[in-house]
Amino acid sequence: MSSKVAKTIALYLIAAVFITLNLYFVVRKDSNIIFAVPLVLCAAMLFVFSFEKVILLTALATPLSVNLWISQDLTISAPSELLLACTLLIFVAKLVYERNYDLKLARHPLSIVIYIMFIWMIFTTVTSELPVVSVKYILSRLWFIIPSYFICSVLFKNPKNINKFVWLYISGLVIVVIYTIVHHAANGFSGDAAHWVMTPFYNDHTAYGAVLAIYITLSAGYLFIPNISKTRKIVILAVFGLLSSAVVLSFCRASWISLVAVAMVLACVLLKIKFKYLAMIFVILVGLFFTFQQQIFDIMQRNDQDASGNLIENIQSMTNISTDASNLERINRWNSAIRLFKERPVFGWGPGTYQFVYAPFQESRNKTIISTNSGDGGNAHSEYIGALAEMGLLGILIVISLVTTMVYTGLTTYRRARNKESRVIVLAATLALISYFVHGILNNFLDTEKLAVPVWSCMAIIAAIDIYHADKENYYDAVE
Repeated sequence: MSSKVAKTIALYLIAAVFITLNLYFVVRKDSNIIFAVPLVLCAAMLFVFSFEKVILLTALATPLSVNLWISQDLTISAPSELLLACTLLIFVAKLVYERNYDLKLARHPLSIVIYIMFIWMIFTTVTSELPVVSVKYILSRLWFIIPSYFICSVLFKNPKNINKFVWLYISGLVIVVIYTIVHHAANGFSGDAAHWVMTPFYNDHTAYGAVLAIYITLSAGYLFIPNISKTRKIVILAVFGLLSSAVVLSFCRASWISLVAVAMVLACVLLKIKFKYLAMIFVILVGLFFTFQQQIFDIMQRNDQDASGNLIENIQSMTNISTDASNLERINRWNSAIRLFKERPVFGWGPGTYQFVYAPFQESRNKTIISTNSGDGGNAHSEYIGALAEMGLLGILIVISLVTTMVYTGLTTYRRARNKESRVIVLAATLALISYFVHGILNNFLDTEKLAVPVWSCMAIIAAIDIYHADKENYYDAVE
């Protein structure tokens, strides 16, 4: 059956379903669901006739999506998660039917690490303390990663789609930022208000700050794209300024730290320091931290500056582990995660289970005013330590391998790229990911589509430029 015939059959089926639903809801005069039917029909038509536009629509919709409570145990972010889940189903169906996926992408080092990650997730789900929770976790990861990485990598064969995807997400994010700043101003730009003024679009200021850091980095990169018009450069500068103001007003200290890390890595790249030396510097710093950790903690414990609405005081509070409740609670979660790991060092407690099992592993001396005895306060506040508790030693090694592969591929692609557009965009995407994974030391958000879509799509940008665009003299050459 040809693709054209299949689409024709799909069109008639959609039309038949549409007519049937309309007749049913017309008879049921008390139903208001009929008003949603045209929207559902439009979405179905997009999936059938313009799959590419669905992915681009998802980029725009993700920052604007809000949580819908389906039941006590089920919350979904609409419309982004609905689009991602449907995209996953259509992609799997097309893959089974057409049996055609680019082997270069399938065999890319980033793709291989992702396969290993999912294989280990499946193993640790079998031994999970809460298998149902772990299965749900894996399913959500599938509809985050497959559309945002595997489908986007194919979409990004056309370099124009990279620009469209990035700027559609930024367009949605700018709307959220304007809403947040207006809301924040109405509350006097107070430090307390900074924690919730971005709702309902983001649950708290840390996730909001993390996504701002990613797109500040990407928008800054676009300022150095060659041959862009003055008008576009002014728009990019305005967006960069707006996002920068927003990250300051977010009072998210982890995002500020991540942007400092981005600046440091960028300086090393511009000074042409090789990746192996960067890795050595990182290992040395980690070694020094563990060697002198007691002295470091002693100094930090003398700091009693709590987080506040004052910018300078907020910066000073970053190292306060004596009275700052946020910092102390994070340490409580990390200590609980390490105790969970010691209990089950090989397979861990199962993907997605930390928030349901950590309560008994809290020690009274580590608890804070925001700790709960039931342990219902959320996750481990670290992409790395969370993986250690949930999937054992191999779990954290896989996360580290993913980050290392991403940085290595991004920087080597930057150095060998033959056109400036590839160099600028792949470096911006790599630095954006560095901002997230530095932030990920202190928080973890890859279990939400708000951060999963930006993070995995940035990895798709690196893979696509590495495979399709870096070796070209002209970035915008058509891809066969």
